[in-house]
Amino acid sequence: MTLVKTSYNRRSFLKGSALAGGGMLLGFSWLASCKPSPEQIKNLPKEWFNINGFLKIADNGLVTIMSPNPEIGQNVKTAMPMIIAEELDIDWKDVIIEQAPLNTAIFTRQLAGGSQSIRQGWEALRMAGATAKQMLMTAAAAQWQVPVGEIVAKNGILAHEGSNRSAGYGEMASAAATVEVPEEVALKETADFNLIGTDKKNVDGPKIVTGQPLFGLDIAEEGMLTAMIIHPPAFGMQFKEMDASKAKAMPGIKDVFPIEVYPEGVEKQWSDGGGIAKLVAVVGESTWQCMQAKKAVEVQWEEASQAESTGDHNDGLDGKLNLNGVAPAREDGNVASAFKKAAKVIERSYSAPFLAHNTMEPMNFFADVTAEKAILKGPIQTPEFLELTLASVLKMPVEQIDIMMTRMGGGFGRRLYGHFGVEAAVISKKMNAPVKLVYSREDDMTQGTYRPAYKVHYKAGLDENGALIAWHVKGVGTNDDLVFENRFPAGAVDNYLAEKQSFESNVTTGAWRAPRSNFIAGAEQSFMDEVAELAGKDPIAFRLELLERAAKDPVGAIENNDYDAKRYAGVLELVREKANWKPGVKGSSARGVSAYFCHNSYVAQVLDIEMDGDTPVIKKVWCAVDCGIVVNPLSAKNQIEGGIIDGIGHATYSQLTFKDGKPEQQNFDTYSLIRHRQAPKEIATFFVDNGIDPTGLGEPSLPPIIGALANALYQATGQRYYHQPFVSQRQIVG
Repeated sequence: MTLVKTSYNRRSFLKGSALAGGGMLLGFSWLASCKPSPEQIKNLPKEWFNINGFLKIADNGLVTIMSPNPEIGQNVKTAMPMIIAEELDIDWKDVIIEQAPLNTAIFTRQLAGGSQSIRQGWEALRMAGATAKQMLMTAAAAQWQVPVGEIVAKNGILAHEGSNRSAGYGEMASAAATVEVPEEVALKETADFNLIGTDKKNVDGPKIVTGQPLFGLDIAEEGMLTAMIIHPPAFGMQFKEMDASKAKAMPGIKDVFPIEVYPEGVEKQWSDGGGIAKLVAVVGESTWQCMQAKKAVEVQWEEASQAESTGDHNDGLDGKLNLNGVAPAREDGNVASAFKKAAKVIERSYSAPFLAHNTMEPMNFFADVTAEKAILKGPIQTPEFLELTLASVLKMPVEQIDIMMTRMGGGFGRRLYGHFGVEAAVISKKMNAPVKLVYSREDDMTQGTYRPAYKVHYKAGLDENGALIAWHVKGVGTNDDLVFENRFPAGAVDNYLAEKQSFESNVTTGAWRAPRSNFIAGAEQSFMDEVAELAGKDPIAFRLELLERAAKDPVGAIENNDYDAKRYAGVLELVREKANWKPGVKGSSARGVSAYFCHNSYVAQVLDIEMDGDTPVIKKVWCAVDCGIVVNPLSAKNQIEGGIIDGIGHATYSQLTFKDGKPEQQNFDTYSLIRHRQAPKEIATFFVDNGIDPTGLGEPSLPPIIGALANALYQATGQRYYHQPFVSQRQIVG
């Protein structure tokens, strides 16, 4: 049993709370209209009781648990409440889940990004459940006049064996709500978990498949207008003037005007990256009317700056890859001397293009801004930062700004950047009316915040026995420096050099699922295979040999390395076993292997390809994952499979190019995504059971699959793949 300080008190639990009709939870008045389904409820409760900021309990034993973080498809709306319910010891069938709005007074890190929601929330969520249970037990002990240590709580029932008394949580909820918050609570041992580690279906699943309103695009408020934007057609351009007379005369159009999204003096947050300062807004009664009116607006744009984006990014990246005058990010030993002594030396370069995020649901946001209050609803990964920007733009205290989070139809990092929420608020204020801003696919794909374009160069040296004695990596990205200098094989090679630099461009870039790792993992693992081949060694054995060195005799201080070599080796050994990998044995399929550490987790993969004429067909992927405790295995497997398919698709087919600063791909007729027939026929996922607190899961399966694919393609075709998309090197169709 683990005892933890609650770090809460009655004031922190009840800050901003008020009771209204028995249905309100800590200021979340919109819960008063919550209507649970008949399957969730045997009979409607007469009264609800606030226990803490994460949950309330009804008089009939039903529990409403708030899911604090944005739901972006990673299923935290199911997993986070599962953690609370585990410590609360409540039957899952008696739990109702609600999305919490932004409330920084109660919740911490209400952000979806970096695969950190569960990892960062693990202790706080457990504490919330354990604290509520302790308060219920204290209330029961007081009522029955027995020691609280003799009370047992399980499946929503409080019991005292000595007096043969029991009561449901609902019967004690009223009394528990008045109990002082304990200074210390006991958390369960992981061996005692009953709910965590079991498969639970997405709590929104029935609503999604029956088309119930959950997403930002579903919002329809009384008196709401629709808005769309016109942004510059090319990077490096800005608004000059316009003639909107034709558009304003069109049916349903209320107004067309330029908007200053970020006026001078506004305090922008990092999440405003990619936001364009001045745009043209078209406001009307419907999306279709606004789309037609946009075509009738005559806008003149002018050059804002001498933009590097109008040139060839490959030239710019190549120039920066020379790294002239840049200090090494990490240097162990003497790399130059080691290469001179090496018996064999190999060098390779890899590249990847810009990528759009292409979420299924394009950007949108609802805003109703008045002089007294700003109410916003929409799909956003960073509501806390949006609130801060809005306070500066609207010149309004954060206490007067309410942000409610809708379920997101995809994000992949795109919705970290909340400029579209700011745009909606500015338009609403100008129109003095509630407004829903909607981006078209073309608006979204050409606006920016792309996955950066990357280039990296590797060089490795082997001695006469095939041992790796030197490793040099240097990389560059658009607005991004790419290289993780302390990741594998750092610490496993005596002579190691990592260099990096950023190529600054006004093509706006941002986080894209597994930032930086989404490219460099594939490049590193492809190169690792070539080095293993040159050394005459099995690729898995070669990696394990290096990891053994990093574990037993690391180069430099072990704390300098980002990864745990034993856990890294563990996933490689597990995938080798599950895929029945045998060195030197070739089966009916061509096989590729890859392993990578990112977002605090370890993933190793084996991918099998069979050729159908000239077309490679991905038959199966084996995936071993060490992400600590898996809260919901069903959801975890879905995330792993999604990351694998996403990585294969974008590395093989997708790219975004420019001509004179203008994106050449604006919709899916020219921007290729993976098709169902091109996805793996089977994916088998295996989790390491080590009892460690949860780490990242939404992103770690994507980066290594690109290396596994490239390595399998080499085995199948005899051709190495250095440049993404791979289809540009070979006609890969399916």
